[in-house]
Amino acid sequence: MSMPTALRYDGKVAVITGAGAGLGREYALLFGSRGASVVVNDLGGSFHGEGASQRAADVVVDEIRALGGTAVANYNSVVDGDKVIQTAIDNFGRIDILVNNAGILRDKSVAKTSDLDWNLVHDVHLKGSFMTTRAAWPYFKKQNYGRIIMTSSNSGIYGNFGQANYSAAKLGLVGLANTIAIEGQKNNIFCNVIVPTAASRMTEDVLPELLFQELKPQLIAPVVAYLCHESCEDNGAIIESAAGWATKVQTVRGKGAVLRTSLDTKVITPEYVKSVWNQVVDMSEAKHCDSIQEASMSLMKILENVQEGRVGIEDTFNFGAKDLVLYALGVGASVKNNDDLKFLYENHPEFSPLPSFFVMPGLLLSMTTDLVSSALPGSSVELTNILHGEQYIEIVDDLPTSGKLTTYGKVFDVMDKGSGAVVVTNCDSYNEEGNLLVKNQSAIFIVGAGKFGGKKQPIQGVIPLIPAPKRSPDSSIQYKTSEDQAALYRLSGDLNPLHIDPSFAAIAGFKTPILHGLCSFGYSVRAVLAKYADNNSSLFKAVKVRFVSPVLPGQTLKIDMWKDGTRVYFRTSVVETGKDVITGAYVDLKGAGSKL
Repeated sequence: MSMPTALRYDGKVAVITGAGAGLGREYALLFGSRGASVVVNDLGGSFHGEGASQRAADVVVDEIRALGGTAVANYNSVVDGDKVIQTAIDNFGRIDILVNNAGILRDKSVAKTSDLDWNLVHDVHLKGSFMTTRAAWPYFKKQNYGRIIMTSSNSGIYGNFGQANYSAAKLGLVGLANTIAIEGQKNNIFCNVIVPTAASRMTEDVLPELLFQELKPQLIAPVVAYLCHESCEDNGAIIESAAGWATKVQTVRGKGAVLRTSLDTKVITPEYVKSVWNQVVDMSEAKHCDSIQEASMSLMKILENVQEGRVGIEDTFNFGAKDLVLYALGVGASVKNNDDLKFLYENHPEFSPLPSFFVMPGLLLSMTTDLVSSALPGSSVELTNILHGEQYIEIVDDLPTSGKLTTYGKVFDVMDKGSGAVVVTNCDSYNEEGNLLVKNQSAIFIVGAGKFGGKKQPIQGVIPLIPAPKRSPDSSIQYKTSEDQAALYRLSGDLNPLHIDPSFAAIAGFKTPILHGLCSFGYSVRAVLAKYADNNSSLFKAVKVRFVSPVLPGQTLKIDMWKDGTRVYFRTSVVETGKDVITGAYVDLKGAGSKL
């Protein structure tokens, strides 16, 4: 294996501020040993910013020269940045590298920080770094080359008790570096930030002794040296380094939540903000924006989504073949029926999802967010008081067998039924290409939430129920459910304990856990597909149902169907009791598959 080419700085001039000790000294020694001509700047004062002495800078200059390097001293305060840079020009005729390292501490709690404490710290750290950079800028620009380091701190990034002045200045340096990196890019002037944790005279009384001993400044110097080399392509980076370790630090922005339902919405209530606050502060899908332009464009995309109706509480839904197969098993598909194999075997040449599977994105959004409760501020919405009243699904695009859907849920209508409230929600799901895939509309009945003075009738846009024809059914199919049907179906995501926990079921008023209404719904859609669409999911367009009574796992479902062109009306009942469980229901098909 060949040895890597040594990184050299021959012909380059480096100005290091605060180079009389600690990190600055290590930087100066390393650059000097690698061929750079070094300006060792140090006022020579205490780390509180008091006093001055030429000795600190002179000692480091002597060290560099003793090792065969080239160096000169500068004793100016960094606030006089032009004088610091002029030393480089007077002695070497140019400047290529500027490491803003000078710093002081005047730690006090906020209440005890004086104007002098604040001003001195900001002068050295923030103003001083700006003054030296501004002075070096014309030379960098003329030679079309420059490398600048700003020194921030974990105190600036995270804050630290007793360092209001210091942390404010250190985070200010990040903002300064970001802008300098942008302005210098076209002239090959790069600016990066180092966030070091090193043992120094500034941290000797702050850090535990063991940690202090391991935070050797010479372990950070190579990181800074590389950032200043012409081969380094990073610009605008924040690099943290300590004890022989380094990483990049970035600010990130969460996905957030849209707080308005349309561009016409001018008023947002604090109550609605509260209802979506979990999304506002959710950082699970946080991303880094590389520029203010990128941040602005993402906001523009959000406004475009609002304009196009992609608004409301947002959720993502990932699924694959395993999820489709598990769902199909949950609604009774079986390998005993050869026609069901396409729903159960991912390598089947016609493998496809049951369309009723796509009720899941909207359901899970409603279950895991405050979407429903946000419609009834001040009312107690307990899980035991929620009943699924009606459901509508419309498939808009080709059904995928895997992918990630983004669902936007919003309250569409609220009705006062006296004994309870009905909340109608619309949940639209989009695929990864941004195309609308499925529309879900749910009507949720909340027991005991009525009598709030609301209207009783639905607004236009709530999908209506249509009674089945009065004639005898054109066909009927029966399916025997398993006693484990609810336990199996819940694995698709509907984890309501009403369907598995006897104690919870008793609290809700049932003698035993009941089958999910959406499980009976899935059975019913399967029956229509099997009878009138040759089990071809691509022929499915929409379905609407009303849930009227519960089913117990192990009971037999009977689906009566009436065909009228591409619409199939159906009613689902329990054979053992004769009770209807789904009424007013119909499936719209894109075309008929088999004949009566």
